[in-house]
Parts: sequence; C-alpha cells; structure tokens
Amino acid sequence: MLLRPDIIIKNAAQILPCTGETMQDFQVLKEHAIVIAGQKIIDICSHQQLQQRYVADDQNSIDASGKVVAPGYIDAHTHLVFHGSRVEEYAAKLSGNIEENLKKLAITTGPNRTIELTRDTSEKALFEQAEKRLLKMLKHGTTTVESKSGYGLTPESELKILRVGRLLNEHTPLDVVNTFLGAHGIPDHLTKEQYINEIVDVMIPQVAQHQLAEFCDVWCDEGYFTELESERILQAGLAHGLLPKIHADAYSYIGGSDLAARMKMVSIDHLNYTPDALMPQLAEAGVVGVLMPALDFAVAHKKPFDARKMLDSGMQIALATDMCPACYTSSMSFVINLACRLYQFSVEEAIKAATKMAAKALHLTDRGTLEVGKMADIQIWDVPNYKYVAYELGTNIVETVIKRGRVVISKGTFAKESAFR
Repeated sequence: MLLRPDIIIKNAAQILPCTGETMQDFQVLKEHAIVIAGQKIIDICSHQQLQQRYVADDQNSIDASGKVVAPGYIDAHTHLVFHGSRVEEYAAKLSGNIEENLKKLAITTGPNRTIELTRDTSEKALFEQAEKRLLKMLKHGTTTVESKSGYGLTPESELKILRVGRLLNEHTPLDVVNTFLGAHGIPDHLTKEQYINEIVDVMIPQVAQHQLAEFCDVWCDEGYFTELESERILQAGLAHGLLPKIHADAYSYIGGSDLAARMKMVSIDHLNYTPDALMPQLAEAGVVGVLMPALDFAVAHKKPFDARKMLDSGMQIALATDMCPACYTSSMSFVINLACRLYQFSVEEAIKAATKMAAKALHLTDRGTLEVGKMADIQIWDVPNYKYVAYELGTNIVETVIKRGRVVISKGTFAKESAFR
C-alpha cells in the first residue's frame, strides 16, 4: 500500500543536500524528490522510487520543475532586537567631511545611539519592529535566526531584549536562537570592573534562571574586553549552562582567537585581524568562524577579513547577515553575493556556509542539510541552476519556503494558511 505524505517536492532541476564534512564537498541531485511528513524529511528518492512508494497528487505535491531546492538559510549572527535605525548617521558617513556631517546631526551616534533608544522602548514595540525584520528574512529564505542582546547594558534592558527574542520564537514561523551579549560595551554609569561583576553576578544567573539564552557572547577587542576579562565572563556563562561564543579580532588582535581555540568555543565571529598562525588552531579546535561580508561592506572596513586563508587552513566557516543598525540587510543571498565576489568563496562554499556550517555555528544538528530525519526547513529558488544565487545581484530568487514541514512562503508571499504558530 502506498503512503500518502504531507508534502512531496518533485521535478526539481537541482536539489542541494549540503551534506559532506568539508566546505568543498558539494553534491547536486537531479531527478529526485523530497518527501515530508510532519516536521521532518522522511525520504529523498528517485522519481521512479517515488511512484513505487507514495501517493503524489495536486493536493500534496509541489512541482519544482526548472527550480533549485536547498536547505533554509540559517543566519548565525544578528542583533535582531533594537529600536529605530541609524539611517541619518549612515547617510552622513557616505560622502564629504564625515566628522562635520555627523556634528550637524547633533545626536548620539554609533552603538550608544541604539542603546539609548532600545532601553526606553517597550517590549511590545521592540517585538513589532523585530517581527517585521524577521518576516523579511523569511521571504529571503532564512528559517533560523540567532538573535543577540547587547543594546541594553543593564540587567533590565538585556533581559527585555532576550524576552522579545523568545516571543519572536514563539509567535513567528522562524526559530529564533538567543545569545546573551551583555558584554557588548561598557555603560557610562559603571566602571568596566563594576560592569563585569554585574554581568557575572547578576545578569548571567538571571538569564540562566529564566532560560532566556542558549549562548553567552563577549566582544573581545581593543576598548572593549580583554582576553582575561572575556574568559571570566564566558566561564561564568558555561557554569550556568550557556555555551561560549566570541566577537573577536574585529578591529584589533588582543588574544580573542587564542581564547576561542583554547576554550573550543562554538564560534568566533568577525576575524578581521586574526593572525594566520591561529587559523589552523581554530580549525583543529572545531571552532566555526562566522564571517559577515555585509558588515565589512556597510562600514567600509579598513581591513576586510581574509576568508580564503581561513578556508584554505581548514576552518569551517559560516556566513551571517549581522543584521543590526550598522548593517541593515535581511538577505542571506546578498551576503552570498558579497562572499563570492569580494572574498573569493566558491559558490558551493558560500551555500554550505549559509546552511550546514551556520547550523554548526549555532550548535544545531537537526537542520542545515537536506537529509532523512532532518527538519523540513527548505527553500525553493526560481532559477534553473544554483550558481544563480551568486550571479543575480540583490535579487530575491526565493519562491517557496517550508518551515518545519509547512509552506509559509508561496510564490514569494505569505501562504494563505496562517504562517504563525
């Protein structure tokens, strides 16, 4: 007797499993179908096997003729929850005398501006703004998003940001993974030592008590937190069940990447100033490097990261948008555009970095690839060949998105059936 699954994706020009241990191991399936029951992929089979095993009709089938099927993107580094924007500041930095242009604005600039705005905004307003960003990401094929705190720098506001992340996880189709990043700066009303004590003794215990985050992160850079200070914060997080991540080597090298290798962290993010000699050590320690081409582009970074050296050293690399007020993009495909053209990723490496490796950067083993038993988080691109994802600049090629076995985006718009949980 033939089985009748919930969804069958058939006739695709190409299916991209994104399996294989290395960044370069890339398989393309043709004349295969993906079979979904509930939230999981239950079979990936030839069309001949499909006819022998399953009922496939207009009610449960998606015809992907001439299209590409890939895992949903996983955005492994964002600062999703914040109030307002810094659009005036961004525009002021684009041309002419930057200092004079910023002075004319007569407002606080940089992260402090966002901190001021976010602290004074209600959870409801923060949720509504972040939800709009998140649903734009969904339309661009992203199905799982990491969300960092860090725009509060007080116990009340940091926990507020994390609570909003939890609400987004509960009330939108996407999975939102929270990271506690209280160590994103130093508030004006405390010394650095006082603030570290507050992070370790007050914030981390409260985050853990209320189960508001999976990870603890810290910005280890000149003017922020030293290697030793970062270790103290991250060890406190570990003691409360929060796995360690680190912002490191973004604007200077002060030992953050050494610490990442020594602690065998889940990920190290930015890596602009990471010494060549440390790249093999990070590879050996299994630390995923999270790179953000759109951030380097948006801030015109003076020292763009050297992705090719990292890849050639054997490091596993993930890509992310770094969605934040300084880097406002919803599109992982745009990130792939930049990674390939500006940072010498192959198309295959970039796709794996945005799927399988991004899952690893969030310590997730149930998604990021198209395999039997994995979560049915899938996107369908309206192009005949996967290489178009690097070729079509700034274009949203995503036609269909399936999240946890449900069609949430169809023909580029939200499915008629409610996309919300």
